Amino acid sequence: MSFGATYDSETGLPKDNSYLECGLPGFLQESIQAMKSAWRKLDQGEEYLRWDCDFCNLQTDINNAEVNQMISSEQAWYLREKYLRLEKE
Repeated sequence: MSFGATYDSETGLPKDNSYLECGLPGFLQESIQAMKSAWRKLDQGEEYLRWDCDFCNLQTDINNAEVNQMISSEQAWYLREKYLRLEKE
């Protein structure tokens, strides 16, 4: 019986990494919502002058949560890639 979830055969982890967003601190959830709103505006061609503030706030909140061990490094990089559109080198 399949419930629609697919798993990586090597790690056993779900291929959909959205589980990494579970249990995030409230301040981080707020910053993510602000960044999502900023990207929506920018992707639609709307002028949005606070984009850089939202970006920096989210990056700061991710770093803060990671350093203070509120989230794992794996979660931090997932959030950076998804919401800041950064790539890990």
